[in-house]
Amino acid sequence: MGRKFDTEAVSFGEEGATERDAGDVVLPIHVSSTFATDGIDPDASLEGLDPGAGEFLYTRLSNPTRHAVEERLAALEGGEHGFAFASGTSAIAAAVLATVRPGDHVVAFDDLYGGTRAMFTEVLAGRLGIDVSFVDARNPAAVEDALRPETALIWLETPTNPLLKLCDVEAIAAIADDAGVTLGVDNTFASPYFQRPLDLGADLVAQSTTKFLNGHSDSLGGALITGDDDLAEEIEFLQTVGLGNVLSPFDAFLVLRGTKTLPMRMDRHEENALVLAQRLEEHDLVTAVHYPGLPSHPQHDLARRQMSGFGGVLSFELTGGLEAVEAFLDGLAEFSLAVSLGGVESLIEHPASMTHSTVPPEERDAIGISDSLLRVSVGVEHADDLLADVERGLERVSSTIEPPA
Repeated sequence: MGRKFDTEAVSFGEEGATERDAGDVVLPIHVSSTFATDGIDPDASLEGLDPGAGEFLYTRLSNPTRHAVEERLAALEGGEHGFAFASGTSAIAAAVLATVRPGDHVVAFDDLYGGTRAMFTEVLAGRLGIDVSFVDARNPAAVEDALRPETALIWLETPTNPLLKLCDVEAIAAIADDAGVTLGVDNTFASPYFQRPLDLGADLVAQSTTKFLNGHSDSLGGALITGDDDLAEEIEFLQTVGLGNVLSPFDAFLVLRGTKTLPMRMDRHEENALVLAQRLEEHDLVTAVHYPGLPSHPQHDLARRQMSGFGGVLSFELTGGLEAVEAFLDGLAEFSLAVSLGGVESLIEHPASMTHSTVPPEERDAIGISDSLLRVSVGVEHADDLLADVERGLERVSSTIEPPA
């Protein structure tokens, strides 16, 4: 029987750290851009180096610190191959470029992070000749109906940003497999602690390591994990040669550090998020709460089936439109108004004017992103303090607008 997730999160990829040089318990940050070799190899190439055997040549190709985090993330997601990039967006771009060519077709969830949606519409469809169909992937049949002979990729987020919608990964994986189409899943909101899409049949998993994996809002990065050798070869070429986009050694160190506390943090994020979601759901000024841990969530049963926990992000809608949103935000003291998520501190943002401002208003309306929607990344502070802050915000709304009839 293999080691448990909590143990892998602490030490996988760093087991040899105590054998190096001064006996470091923590893997050193290898900042060198190049590495000395013992001699020349007439048959060597810049591709296909095996960093596991200590064959480091140039940090863009492989770096000991980055290699360690790539190994750890692959282990945590249940994959064989991990690749760390400079951002989550660059990781998704590499995933797409590894799987599609001009003239191909992509089926994507219509409720994606605004930056990913803009990439698909403005870059893939607008500049590279790749057709993209956005569908409500909560219904696997909608995904299947959108497939064409030229479909090469299905791209999902689950839970989604910012409405916390879910996809049935196992059902869609079966559809993709029957059609010979690659299935990629952005697993950022759940993290591998609460969900492992590869175990459910996905071919490829993306992570914004900036978020829960790092967990401290001080590192920017992304990752791709797969168990498919051929797909891994394509991604490796794009990472090191085709795009040259890699995670820096220092950021790799920060993600390695972050994963060590991932299990404890995720448990606390979930605990606090559920408390807030339950309180918000009870309030007269709140018209909707989106959190898969609530029995009222339309896909609560699916969440219980394919996730081991419900995560630390929720969104909710206030009565009173923008006036209510502004009043609520003005009343907060503990929550910072900021984009991003997954850090130990609690953050709140307004999707329509912040993370999803690049999505045209008519498309936001179609998806369900209203001006009244707020997204919360619930931190690990004491739940009582967070609840008190939410109450202050709701009191400010109450004193600003007339209550609903």
